[in-house]
Amino acid sequence: MSRLKPGPRNLITDVDGIRVGNAVDAKAWSGSTVVVPDERAVAAAEVRGGAPGTRDINALDPSCRVDAVDAIVLSGGSMFGIDAAAGATNVLAAMGRGYKINTAVVPIVPAAILFDLINGGDKSWGEDPPYRRLGAEATRSIGLDFPLGNVGAGLGAKAGKLKGGLGSASLVSPDGVQVGALVAVNSWGETVMPGSRHFWAWAFEQDGEFGGLGAPALTGSLDLEMPHPPLPPSPAANTTIAIVATNVKLDKGEARRMALMADDGLARAIRPVHTPADGDTVFALSTGKVPLADLPMLTLVGHMAADCLSRAVARAVYHAETLGRFPGWKSLR
Repeated sequence: MSRLKPGPRNLITDVDGIRVGNAVDAKAWSGSTVVVPDERAVAAAEVRGGAPGTRDINALDPSCRVDAVDAIVLSGGSMFGIDAAAGATNVLAAMGRGYKINTAVVPIVPAAILFDLINGGDKSWGEDPPYRRLGAEATRSIGLDFPLGNVGAGLGAKAGKLKGGLGSASLVSPDGVQVGALVAVNSWGETVMPGSRHFWAWAFEQDGEFGGLGAPALTGSLDLEMPHPPLPPSPAANTTIAIVATNVKLDKGEARRMALMADDGLARAIRPVHTPADGDTVFALSTGKVPLADLPMLTLVGHMAADCLSRAVARAVYHAETLGRFPGWKSLR
């Protein structure tokens, strides 16, 4: 029997010191998600998609001076969605949270965006996109519990031919290591196996968290063909963006290793992934509550992060409801 179990919420907020807020624009079919640590946290990022949209990614490189962040933003809206980070920054600054330089307080808020501009909804916002407002609203609403599916950055998302969404999952070890994942799935690739309702991530499911279908009953070889034409009609119209967090104390290099290992969780849950048309980006956060004992402990953290991220992808699609031309997983027969 596994010693690793989902936390009490089975959300990224099972990591002590992590809170999440969401906001949506129901008219635009888009939204934003903000992860805010209770205290400034070490962060890193790994970008493997061919069409990323990000803010302040280079500052997270171990060679750069930024040693901690105040929040991380995931948002719909393509490059318009980068404004969500500005909204979050303004709210955090008003709270007095950020990097202090004499009398100045500057919140550090990296971000990544996904492309949902042609997935439906009314995007005719002219010169006033909603994302700065959404980032601010999400930051003001942070808490420990939040729904999955058509929520926050996942509202307008799709996953291959299905409706995508916001997903989360966690794992906790008996000796107190906590790891959680949060993901907005808007992938070019599919999250379910060809001709079935089984998720590619089926083997990692815990306690029936995404349908409890068990192992697929294969009667022959899997179809290895691409699930779509080689490129979508609009290249760069996709992206899966995620955050993994742990209570283990990591430096920026170790957090980068966690993000890199976690990225393999996307490869176990989405096929194909990291395409030229996706901007796949994974952030890692360390709240530093538990000392890092040794290299095997870092390996455990990365292992847990990858499994959490695979499960979070499936949970995002499992909880997503039909919206526009993209059917929800639960409508499959």
